[in-house]
Amino acid sequence: MGKVLGDVLGLAAGVAISPLPIIAVILVLVTPRGRLNGPLFTIGWIVGLSAVGAVMLAIGGSGGASTGHQQPAAWVGGLKTGLGLLLVLFGVRQWRRRPTAATEAQLPKWMAAIDRFTPIKITGLGLALSAANVKNASLTIAAASSISAAGLPVGQQVASLAVFVVIGSLGLLAPLAVLLFAGERATSVLSSWKDWTARHNAAVMAALFFVLGAKLLGDGISILVS
Repeated sequence: MGKVLGDVLGLAAGVAISPLPIIAVILVLVTPRGRLNGPLFTIGWIVGLSAVGAVMLAIGGSGGASTGHQQPAAWVGGLKTGLGLLLVLFGVRQWRRRPTAATEAQLPKWMAAIDRFTPIKITGLGLALSAANVKNASLTIAAASSISAAGLPVGQQVASLAVFVVIGSLGLLAPLAVLLFAGERATSVLSSWKDWTARHNAAVMAALFFVLGAKLLGDGISILVS
């Protein structure tokens, strides 16, 4: 199980560094209903990651491991290669679309109305930003395939996925912790985080796509040729 955790921790960190969801949860937290909607947004996020990972584990089971559990099955290599290529292509796209100046950085229009979202919409938004996001869904699928490839018992598979989800949620849990424990400084701290993240969103995402895509490509090709 330890080797599996080593494989998925880097992928979980890639999920945790998700600029738009971090901005979204900060915007939610500074609204009058922030103490209710913030946790609901995070719950939706956790449910989304867990659902994608659980579906992948149900599909792969322990069948991701070849005979003797010495090497992952070929389909795991093909899946990781495909996901890696997808992330690299999205990295190129993100880099080309990056603003040429910090003042040009724009946030999605729906963020302007986030203070008017109902609790149900807030929960659904958190779920969508995890399960329906290309980067996060791809990394979660890749992590679940690594867990499947290890041929672990069901209990250890579930535990490994739980660790992945917790680490992948740290980017949202950190602003929640600031709101709860920073007192009067919470608003200014969260605002500075939001501004920095908004300015560097495109560059951060492009770098993540390239690095994580290259890692998955390397892992997938290594499995296929071994």
